[in-house]
Amino acid sequence: MKHFLKRHKAHHKSLLLLAGPMILSNITVPMLGLVDTAVIGHLGSAHYLAGIALGSAVISLLFWLAGFLRMSTTGLVAQAYGKSDHTLLAELLKRSLLLATAVALLLIALSIPIQSLMAYLSNANEAVLEQANSYFSIRIFSAPAALCNLVLLGWMLGVHYGRGPFYLLLITNITNIVLDIYFVVFLDWGVAGAAWASLIADYIALAFALMLVEQLAKKQGVNLAVKAWLSVTKLLDLVSLNRDIFIRSLALQLCFSFMTFYGARIGETTLAANAVLLNFLMLVSFALDGIAYASEAKVGKAKGEHSAKQIKLWVNLSLFWGGLFALFYSLIFLLFGEAIIRLLTDVPEVISLATVYLPWVIILPIAAMGCFLFDGVFVGLTRAKDMRNTMLFSALVGFFGLFWVVSSWQNHGLWFAMTSFMLMRGLTLWFRYRKIVNNQQLLD
Repeated sequence: MKHFLKRHKAHHKSLLLLAGPMILSNITVPMLGLVDTAVIGHLGSAHYLAGIALGSAVISLLFWLAGFLRMSTTGLVAQAYGKSDHTLLAELLKRSLLLATAVALLLIALSIPIQSLMAYLSNANEAVLEQANSYFSIRIFSAPAALCNLVLLGWMLGVHYGRGPFYLLLITNITNIVLDIYFVVFLDWGVAGAAWASLIADYIALAFALMLVEQLAKKQGVNLAVKAWLSVTKLLDLVSLNRDIFIRSLALQLCFSFMTFYGARIGETTLAANAVLLNFLMLVSFALDGIAYASEAKVGKAKGEHSAKQIKLWVNLSLFWGGLFALFYSLIFLLFGEAIIRLLTDVPEVISLATVYLPWVIILPIAAMGCFLFDGVFVGLTRAKDMRNTMLFSALVGFFGLFWVVSSWQNHGLWFAMTSFMLMRGLTLWFRYRKIVNNQQLLD
């Protein structure tokens, strides 16, 4: 390890300087989830916590499905950055923002059918659905800001400006947390207050991000007034790339949503307990995503520079640091997991049940490390079809297939399937990466 650290000292430093701000800002994202859960979890009844868990799960599904906007933007922009193509950098920004706006308006138009589907699939009781609908009907109108923010964040990552996403996520989440406490605790708006807090924070962040990107473009010598960006052919190419990443994201979110909806069918206490524990997983995912985001930018730039050697180096460095972070989080959850649960809720039955399933959360960081890091690698390479195919296989076999076999285990079966799914994602991406390397296709 010493030799590896010393030999590539400059590269380690470069990766961490890009990943560090993302890790710090990403930690505020699960902090937001922790605050939401803690504030609502102390209202005195499980149906409040279950309601916001259900409503926010559907919003998360929709917005994370739109995560293809950030991924495709980062990969394409990083490659254009490696080629020093300033015109393409401007064109990619405008095309991606146009696509983000169109997707957001579509989500708003479909909001009522989506709420009906949420009620049908969850089979939750009336009290839980009332809270879930209250949250969803407000939060869905933040879609234009939230989706455009994904594009702007991806563009900044692509040009290796790690501090930009740091500022953006920090402002979004701190604003959200402050408003969350004010609306829910002081104004007593309940679940609706948490939704309004998120909506306002998203639009404040959008205004800030647009200003930041405009300033960054000037420094990079990128003329955002370029007029040749609205090319139908290039828009279709962008849609094609995003289509495959969308399918990949859909399969991923179906697995997470299945946990929420199936947990609701077991009972509101199980749904609430899983909501608490999923905050642990989100903490892990966003921390590892800090390294993965840096990997996207570094691998994409190396591909733009036509350097297979540099691609391999950044992959190895990313896996090294990802592994260290995974071990760290497993240790934290082992030592302090029960204490964290008690911070999130004071409902006795939820605490008791969440503690039963805590061991699954302890082993998840190690099982999931590979999938997060290789996602970053494949985004940088813009190999969306590989991401789609490995995700579909892992979801069908590693999650739904295994859950069908162990469904009698009820909630333990859900957590077993989720752990297996995350492990299989990493393994299938690793096998695919090795095949690409062996066939000398890294620069294709």
